[in-house]
Amino acid sequence: MKKRVNIALLLTMLIMTGCKGAPAETAPAVQTEETTAAAQTEAAKEETKDLSRQGEVRDIAPAALISEMTVGWNLGNSLDANGTGITSETSWGNPKTTQEMVDAIAAKGFNTIRIPVTWDGHLGAAPDYDIDSMWMQRVQEVVNYAIDDDMYVILDSHHEEKWRIPDDEHIEVSLEEIGAIWTQVAENFKDYGDHLVFEGLNEPRVKGSPEEWSGGKPEGWRCVDQMNQKFIDSVRATGGNNENRLLLVTTYASSSVNKAMMNVTVPDDAHIAFSIHAYTPYVFTYSPGNASEIFTWDGSKDEEIDWLFNDLRQNFLDRDIPVIITEFGAVNKDGNAEDVARWVTKYLSTAKENGVPCVWWDNGYYESGNELFGIFDRKNCTWFSDTIVDAIMDVYK
Repeated sequence: MKKRVNIALLLTMLIMTGCKGAPAETAPAVQTEETTAAAQTEAAKEETKDLSRQGEVRDIAPAALISEMTVGWNLGNSLDANGTGITSETSWGNPKTTQEMVDAIAAKGFNTIRIPVTWDGHLGAAPDYDIDSMWMQRVQEVVNYAIDDDMYVILDSHHEEKWRIPDDEHIEVSLEEIGAIWTQVAENFKDYGDHLVFEGLNEPRVKGSPEEWSGGKPEGWRCVDQMNQKFIDSVRATGGNNENRLLLVTTYASSSVNKAMMNVTVPDDAHIAFSIHAYTPYVFTYSPGNASEIFTWDGSKDEEIDWLFNDLRQNFLDRDIPVIITEFGAVNKDGNAEDVARWVTKYLSTAKENGVPCVWWDNGYYESGNELFGIFDRKNCTWFSDTIVDAIMDVYK
């Protein structure tokens, strides 16, 4: 049975791999004894391939490590897509991630990559919640693409809202599953150096609640505190390089709303930083579809970016607590690349002045799809808009 699964995987890889200029239509594969034998051979090679990487985790302050990061890119809507089985990576329309893609990101000048991963759908039953070995191997393979390019890698636990619910009713089960997942992930990546960073929670919140995106309430704040601590304890307990690895904790919903940042507990750990999401100002970066939406950037809302970083300073930076903005970006609004370039110049220049690395949220969609945050064309390993990506890189010259 395992061989059949691996054969299907290999055929899927051939069809779905990006940056190869594949034809629009692919003839159905004809399986013969020769092709079956070849696929089995390749599958055996995949199973025996050594994915391990050795590295040093320096015992340095989080701020010193983070100062080595410049600007980053999110591999969104790939390994974080909901689904089961190894093919879930491509279920939201993006091609299979390749070394060539990551090479292109690194060559452009991004030295950090965030790899969102949804573990739900690849887990066994409680209480062990065993992660599917093929899924873990695939995640490790993608991490290695970036590690081998000498990039910093932020590995997270992403669309887990179905079970990771920060309220009193669900907290005990949530903590159990958080612990099981991060114990396994940490153990698997135990020998990696400090270019690998773990991010425990992505936007932990109660979906559909009145306070989902408004900063939370006391019950949610305290539950997120417990989740952050469970993540830290689980990783640290695996020992080795994980004793001093940089870990990212977060606020309710990873929110930059001041109420959320003021009411999060800072864990007592020497090697942590905060992950914050900040699509600021929302009326420009998103498409809210109401009268407040703006399509151009003339500098009149620069102060909203200044306020964001003032809040980050007051809540974290001035207290020697580093921050990484692990998600930011602006959607394509009818080809307004020049405006996005002006906005991103202001945003990243302010972030750089404050020592805050930022990671662009790229979901692969630029002209069609839900939320057009794409800047990198994964099918062709080119950039949808040189204007935007060049503006990003100009800040860090």
